[in-house]
Amino acid sequence: MAVARIAFDLVSPERLLLSCEADMVTVPGTEGYMGVMAGHAPLVSTLRAGMIDVNKDGKDDRYFIRGGFAEISPTKITVLAEEALPMTEMDLAVLDQRIADAQEDEIAAKTDADRQKAAQLVDDLKLVKAAF
Repeated sequence: MAVARIAFDLVSPERLLLSCEADMVTVPGTEGYMGVMAGHAPLVSTLRAGMIDVNKDGKDDRYFIRGGFAEISPTKITVLAEEALPMTEMDLAVLDQRIADAQEDEIAAKTDADRQKAAQLVDDLKLVKAAF
């Protein structure tokens, strides 16, 4: 018996990065990571910076995103990302620079909300670096 798959589209402002059928897609929701499979309840969620894992045929393709939205239905998930990069194109030096920039933003933040947002980005980027 064939395993039900879910259609997945990953879109950034520049281009459509991926359109495929996946066994499961894991996205970085604002409240934590969530796995999405065929038959998932309909949902719209904001996304934070982090990793998207696309599992198909026992293999994982990973993408870094810097926030966005996910629209989920029982048959499809669409991610509209502020920025998205395949991890195969990610450079450790670039990631280190992004972490340093986010830390500077955290120090320079004028409000608690801006400081908290920058601190969350630093934490998310460090998690991506740990997965490198």
